[in-house]
Amino acid sequence: MQKKKKALEGPKIYPSVLAGDFGHLAQEAKRAEKAGADGLHLDVMDGHFVPNLTFGPKAVAAVNKATDLFLDVHLMIYNPFEFVEKFVEAGADRITFHLEATEDVMGTIRYIRKCGVQAGLAFCPETSAEMVDRFVDKVDAVLIMSVNPGFGGQTFMPNALDKIKFVRKLASRLPIQVDGGINDKTGAKCIKAGATELVAGTYLYKARDFKAALEALR
Repeated sequence: MQKKKKALEGPKIYPSVLAGDFGHLAQEAKRAEKAGADGLHLDVMDGHFVPNLTFGPKAVAAVNKATDLFLDVHLMIYNPFEFVEKFVEAGADRITFHLEATEDVMGTIRYIRKCGVQAGLAFCPETSAEMVDRFVDKVDAVLIMSVNPGFGGQTFMPNALDKIKFVRKLASRLPIQVDGGINDKTGAKCIKAGATELVAGTYLYKARDFKAALEALR
């Protein structure tokens, strides 16, 4: 069952716990919730699709127990279909996977929805936005990567703005999420281009005042 949370004005803000303290995931989740986040973004990496390894279903389940926030699970892994059920059982409210990570994009979308959660589709910086056209009416959200996936703290890639504009023209109401190099300045540009959700890691978790930084994004 998806969590219910009072909608706030402005873009939805999803702090990326990858930038937090891995030794205290529950506390980092609660910190984001207390600051007014709309949900949490959890980056799952397999060491193959991207170079780094992060956490699996057990860590997602631990975060789920610590917060009532919407859990936005971003699979940066090959063969995402095989892991959908495990992350749904762990508490994911949305599962976003990469177009580049599987040959069965539609099958994976259908299975995620069959499991009762939202399906999101992510696109790496080098992937043409025109690929979205085939799936725009099949998914619950599109994720535009504004950095190369796999590492935190990277610089925002401005060409992401053109992709956001292109997707927004294709679908006027589809949630468009942007992940990578997001701060108050780049976030504002993304919103102006048509994005509705911002993922921020380093900018929020390394800020002196988490809540103030989050409100600056919103």
